[in-house]
Amino acid sequence: MIDAHQHFWTIERADYGWLDPDDPTLYRDFGPADLAPLLRAAGITQTIVVQAAPTVAETRYLLDIAARTEWVAGVVGWVALDQPGVEATLDALAATGMLRGVRPMIQDLPDDWMLADALTPGLRALAERGIAFDALVRPRHLARLLTLLERHPDLRVVVDHAAKPGIREHRFDTWAADIGRLAERTGAFCKLSGLATEAGAHWGTGDLRPYVAHLLECFGPERLLWGSDWPVVELAGGFARWRTASEELLAHLDQAARAAVLGRTARRFYRLDAK
Repeated sequence: MIDAHQHFWTIERADYGWLDPDDPTLYRDFGPADLAPLLRAAGITQTIVVQAAPTVAETRYLLDIAARTEWVAGVVGWVALDQPGVEATLDALAATGMLRGVRPMIQDLPDDWMLADALTPGLRALAERGIAFDALVRPRHLARLLTLLERHPDLRVVVDHAAKPGIREHRFDTWAADIGRLAERTGAFCKLSGLATEAGAHWGTGDLRPYVAHLLECFGPERLLWGSDWPVVELAGGFARWRTASEELLAHLDQAARAAVLGRTARRFYRLDAK
Protein backbone atom coordinates (compact mmCIF):
# COMPACT_ATOMS: atom_id res chain seq x y z
CA MET A 1 0.00 0.00 0.00
CA ILE A 2 1.20 3.47 -0.94
CA ASP A 3 0.44 6.94 0.37
CA ALA A 4 0.61 8.91 -2.88
CA HIS A 5 0.55 12.37 -1.30
CA GLN A 6 2.30 13.49 1.87
CA HIS A 7 4.54 16.38 2.89
CA PHE A 8 7.53 17.21 5.06
CA TRP A 9 8.72 20.65 6.07
CA THR A 10 11.24 22.37 8.30
CA ILE A 11 10.12 25.83 9.41
CA GLU A 12 13.59 27.36 9.46
CA ARG A 13 13.89 26.83 5.69
CA ALA A 14 11.55 29.86 5.46
CA ASP A 15 10.09 29.34 1.97
CA TYR A 16 6.62 28.15 3.02
CA GLY A 17 4.74 31.37 2.38
CA TRP A 18 1.36 29.78 3.05
CA LEU A 19 2.19 28.55 6.58
CA ASP A 20 0.73 30.76 9.30
CA PRO A 21 2.87 31.26 12.43
CA ASP A 22 -0.37 31.51 14.42
CA ASP A 23 -1.47 28.02 13.34
CA PRO A 24 -0.69 25.71 16.27
CA THR A 25 -1.40 22.57 14.24
CA LEU A 26 0.80 23.02 11.19
CA TYR A 27 3.39 25.61 12.16
CA ARG A 28 6.08 23.21 13.31
CA ASP A 29 8.52 20.78 11.72
CA PHE A 30 7.16 17.54 10.25
CA GLY A 31 9.59 14.80 9.23
CA PRO A 32 9.85 11.06 8.61
CA ALA A 33 9.97 10.19 12.31
CA ASP A 34 6.53 11.80 12.75
CA LEU A 35 4.91 9.96 9.86
CA ALA A 36 6.50 6.52 10.26
CA PRO A 37 4.26 5.26 13.11
CA LEU A 38 1.13 6.34 11.25
CA LEU A 39 2.24 4.43 8.17
CA ARG A 40 3.01 1.30 10.19
CA ALA A 41 -0.41 1.40 11.84
CA ALA A 42 -2.09 1.67 8.44
CA GLY A 43 0.05 -0.99 6.76
CA ILE A 44 1.48 1.48 4.26
CA THR A 45 4.93 0.59 2.99
CA GLN A 46 5.79 3.44 0.59
CA THR A 47 4.99 7.12 0.07
CA ILE A 48 5.29 9.90 -2.46
CA VAL A 49 6.46 13.11 -0.79
CA VAL A 50 5.14 16.28 -2.44
CA GLN A 51 6.56 19.80 -2.40
CA ALA A 52 5.07 22.43 -0.12
CA ALA A 53 7.17 25.42 -1.27
CA PRO A 54 7.72 26.82 -4.79
CA THR A 55 11.51 26.60 -4.82
CA VAL A 56 14.14 24.29 -6.25
CA ALA A 57 15.71 24.32 -2.78
CA GLU A 58 12.55 22.62 -1.52
CA THR A 59 12.92 19.93 -4.17
CA ARG A 60 16.53 19.27 -3.18
CA TYR A 61 15.49 19.17 0.49
CA LEU A 62 12.91 16.47 -0.29
CA LEU A 63 15.29 14.52 -2.52
CA ASP A 64 17.79 14.44 0.34
CA ILE A 65 15.13 13.09 2.70
CA ALA A 66 14.12 10.48 0.12
CA ALA A 67 17.71 9.31 -0.22
CA ARG A 68 17.85 8.71 3.54
CA THR A 69 14.34 7.28 4.05
CA GLU A 70 13.74 3.77 2.78
CA TRP A 71 9.98 4.04 2.50
CA VAL A 72 9.92 7.30 0.51
CA ALA A 73 9.57 5.96 -3.02
CA GLY A 74 9.60 9.22 -4.92
CA VAL A 75 9.47 13.00 -4.86
CA VAL A 76 7.09 15.43 -6.54
CA GLY A 77 9.11 18.62 -6.59
CA TRP A 78 8.99 22.11 -8.04
CA VAL A 79 10.79 23.83 -10.89
CA ALA A 80 10.08 27.07 -12.75
CA LEU A 81 8.43 25.48 -15.76
CA ASP A 82 7.95 28.82 -17.51
CA GLN A 83 11.58 29.97 -17.24
CA PRO A 84 14.59 29.39 -19.53
CA GLY A 85 16.87 26.54 -18.50
CA VAL A 86 14.08 24.31 -17.24
CA GLU A 87 15.46 21.31 -19.13
CA ALA A 88 18.84 21.49 -17.40
CA THR A 89 17.19 21.93 -14.00
CA LEU A 90 14.98 18.89 -14.55
CA ASP A 91 17.92 16.79 -15.66
CA ALA A 92 19.97 17.73 -12.60
CA LEU A 93 17.12 16.90 -10.21
CA ALA A 94 16.16 13.71 -12.05
CA ALA A 95 19.75 12.43 -11.87
CA THR A 96 19.01 11.35 -8.30
CA GLY A 97 16.59 8.73 -9.61
CA MET A 98 13.91 9.89 -7.16
CA LEU A 99 12.16 12.74 -8.99
CA ARG A 100 8.79 11.35 -10.06
CA GLY A 101 6.84 14.52 -10.70
CA VAL A 102 6.71 18.30 -10.64
CA ARG A 103 3.99 20.41 -9.06
CA PRO A 104 3.48 24.08 -9.83
CA MET A 105 1.22 25.57 -7.18
CA ILE A 106 -1.47 26.54 -9.69
CA GLN A 107 -4.03 27.42 -7.03
CA ASP A 108 -1.80 30.35 -6.00
CA LEU A 109 -1.08 31.57 -9.55
CA PRO A 110 -3.11 33.70 -11.97
CA ASP A 111 -5.93 31.65 -13.45
CA ASP A 112 -4.55 31.88 -16.99
CA TRP A 113 -0.99 30.91 -16.03
CA MET A 114 -1.25 27.34 -17.23
CA LEU A 115 -2.16 28.38 -20.77
CA ALA A 116 0.72 30.83 -21.26
CA ASP A 117 3.01 30.13 -24.23
CA ALA A 118 6.05 30.40 -21.94
CA LEU A 119 5.00 27.16 -20.28
CA THR A 120 5.15 25.05 -23.44
CA PRO A 121 8.89 24.18 -23.35
CA GLY A 122 8.68 23.12 -19.71
CA LEU A 123 5.65 20.90 -20.28
CA ARG A 124 7.28 19.38 -23.33
CA ALA A 125 10.40 18.69 -21.25
CA LEU A 126 8.33 16.88 -18.63
CA ALA A 127 6.65 14.71 -21.25
CA GLU A 128 9.91 13.85 -22.98
CA ARG A 129 11.49 12.76 -19.67
CA GLY A 130 8.45 10.86 -18.41
CA ILE A 131 8.13 13.14 -15.39
CA ALA A 132 4.58 13.52 -14.11
CA PHE A 133 2.70 16.79 -13.63
CA ASP A 134 0.75 17.17 -10.37
CA ALA A 135 -2.05 19.68 -10.95
CA LEU A 136 -2.82 21.54 -7.73
CA VAL A 137 -6.02 23.19 -8.88
CA ARG A 138 -9.41 24.28 -7.65
CA PRO A 139 -12.73 23.73 -9.42
CA ARG A 140 -12.48 27.06 -11.27
CA HIS A 141 -9.30 25.82 -12.99
CA LEU A 142 -10.74 22.61 -14.45
CA ALA A 143 -11.84 24.06 -17.81
CA ARG A 144 -8.36 25.52 -18.40
CA LEU A 145 -6.75 22.28 -17.25
CA LEU A 146 -8.79 20.42 -19.85
CA THR A 147 -7.51 22.78 -22.53
CA LEU A 148 -3.94 22.27 -21.30
CA LEU A 149 -4.22 18.49 -21.45
CA GLU A 150 -5.73 18.58 -24.92
CA ARG A 151 -2.76 20.69 -26.04
CA HIS A 152 -0.28 18.30 -24.40
CA PRO A 153 -1.75 14.79 -24.70
CA ASP A 154 1.61 13.16 -23.93
CA LEU A 155 1.84 14.83 -20.51
CA ARG A 156 1.10 12.48 -17.60
CA VAL A 157 -1.16 14.44 -15.23
CA VAL A 158 -2.74 13.73 -11.87
CA VAL A 159 -5.24 16.12 -10.31
CA ASP A 160 -4.35 16.71 -6.67
CA HIS A 161 -7.11 16.50 -4.06
CA ALA A 162 -9.80 15.98 -6.73
CA ALA A 163 -9.47 19.73 -7.50
CA LYS A 164 -10.60 20.62 -3.97
CA PRO A 165 -14.40 20.52 -4.35
CA GLY A 166 -16.42 22.79 -2.06
CA ILE A 167 -17.66 20.03 0.23
CA ARG A 168 -18.35 22.17 3.29
CA GLU A 169 -20.50 24.47 1.12
CA HIS A 170 -22.27 21.46 -0.48
CA ARG A 171 -21.07 22.49 -3.94
CA PHE A 172 -21.27 19.48 -6.20
CA ASP A 173 -22.91 19.86 -9.61
CA THR A 174 -20.50 22.18 -11.42
CA TRP A 175 -17.43 20.43 -10.00
CA ALA A 176 -18.90 17.04 -10.88
CA ALA A 177 -19.57 18.05 -14.48
CA ASP A 178 -16.14 19.60 -14.96
CA ILE A 179 -14.12 16.79 -13.34
CA GLY A 180 -16.21 14.26 -15.26
CA ARG A 181 -15.48 16.01 -18.55
CA LEU A 182 -11.77 16.04 -17.75
CA ALA A 183 -11.80 12.31 -16.95
CA GLU A 184 -13.74 11.46 -20.11
CA ARG A 185 -11.75 13.55 -22.58
CA THR A 186 -8.21 13.05 -21.25
CA GLY A 187 -6.02 10.39 -19.70
CA ALA A 188 -5.61 12.33 -16.45
CA PHE A 189 -5.45 10.53 -13.13
CA CYS A 190 -6.85 11.88 -9.86
CA LYS A 191 -5.84 11.74 -6.21
CA LEU A 192 -8.30 10.60 -3.59
CA SER A 193 -6.82 13.00 -1.06
CA GLY A 194 -7.54 16.30 0.63
CA LEU A 195 -11.30 15.76 0.80
CA ALA A 196 -11.48 15.76 4.60
CA THR A 197 -9.84 19.16 4.72
CA GLU A 198 -12.27 20.54 2.15
CA ALA A 199 -15.17 19.18 4.22
CA GLY A 200 -14.14 21.09 7.35
CA ALA A 201 -13.38 20.02 10.90
CA HIS A 202 -16.73 18.36 11.59
CA TRP A 203 -17.08 16.14 8.55
CA GLY A 204 -18.57 12.67 8.51
CA THR A 205 -18.11 9.87 6.01
CA GLY A 206 -21.52 10.67 4.56
CA ASP A 207 -20.34 14.16 3.60
CA LEU A 208 -17.59 12.66 1.43
CA ARG A 209 -19.51 9.74 -0.07
CA PRO A 210 -21.08 11.46 -3.11
CA TYR A 211 -17.74 13.00 -4.10
CA VAL A 212 -15.84 9.72 -3.78
CA ALA A 213 -18.57 7.84 -5.65
CA HIS A 214 -18.37 10.35 -8.49
CA LEU A 215 -14.58 10.08 -8.68
CA LEU A 216 -14.80 6.31 -8.85
CA GLU A 217 -17.42 6.53 -11.58
CA CYS A 218 -15.38 9.00 -13.62
CA PHE A 219 -11.82 7.74 -13.19
CA GLY A 220 -12.28 4.16 -12.03
CA PRO A 221 -9.84 2.48 -9.64
CA GLU A 222 -7.15 2.32 -12.33
CA ARG A 223 -6.86 6.13 -12.45
CA LEU A 224 -7.48 6.96 -8.79
CA LEU A 225 -4.66 7.19 -6.20
CA TRP A 226 -5.13 7.37 -2.44
CA GLY A 227 -3.16 9.95 -0.49
CA SER A 228 -3.21 11.14 3.11
CA ASP A 229 -2.23 14.78 2.53
CA TRP A 230 -0.43 14.51 5.86
CA PRO A 231 0.21 16.66 7.83
CA VAL A 232 -2.42 19.02 6.37
CA VAL A 233 -5.02 16.37 7.19
CA GLU A 234 -4.34 17.09 10.88
CA LEU A 235 -6.58 20.13 10.41
CA ALA A 236 -9.53 17.81 9.75
CA GLY A 237 -9.33 14.84 12.09
CA GLY A 238 -5.93 13.44 11.26
CA PHE A 239 -4.34 10.63 9.27
CA ALA A 240 -6.03 7.68 10.98
CA ARG A 241 -9.54 9.14 10.71
CA TRP A 242 -9.13 9.87 7.00
CA ARG A 243 -7.66 6.42 6.39
CA THR A 244 -10.54 4.70 8.19
CA ALA A 245 -13.11 6.75 6.29
CA SER A 246 -11.39 5.96 3.00
CA GLU A 247 -11.53 2.23 3.67
CA GLU A 248 -15.23 2.54 4.47
CA LEU A 249 -15.85 4.53 1.28
CA LEU A 250 -14.02 1.90 -0.80
CA ALA A 251 -15.45 -1.14 1.00
CA HIS A 252 -17.97 -1.92 -1.75
CA LEU A 253 -15.18 -2.44 -4.30
CA ASP A 254 -13.69 -5.85 -4.92
CA GLN A 255 -10.22 -6.62 -3.62
CA ALA A 256 -8.46 -5.83 -6.88
CA ALA A 257 -10.14 -2.44 -7.20
CA ARG A 258 -9.32 -1.49 -3.61
CA ALA A 259 -5.73 -2.57 -4.15
CA ALA A 260 -5.54 -0.31 -7.19
CA VAL A 261 -6.73 2.80 -5.36
CA LEU A 262 -4.63 2.08 -2.28
CA GLY A 263 -1.37 1.42 -4.07
CA ARG A 264 -1.22 -0.22 -7.46
CA THR A 265 -2.36 2.85 -9.41
CA ALA A 266 0.20 5.07 -7.66
CA ARG A 267 2.94 2.57 -8.44
CA ARG A 268 1.99 2.61 -12.12
CA PHE A 269 1.44 6.36 -12.44
CA TYR A 270 4.67 7.37 -10.70
CA ARG A 271 6.61 4.47 -12.30
CA LEU A 272 7.94 3.31 -8.98
CA ASP A 273 9.20 0.03 -10.39
CA ALA A 274 11.82 2.11 -12.21
CA LYS A 275 13.32 3.27 -8.89
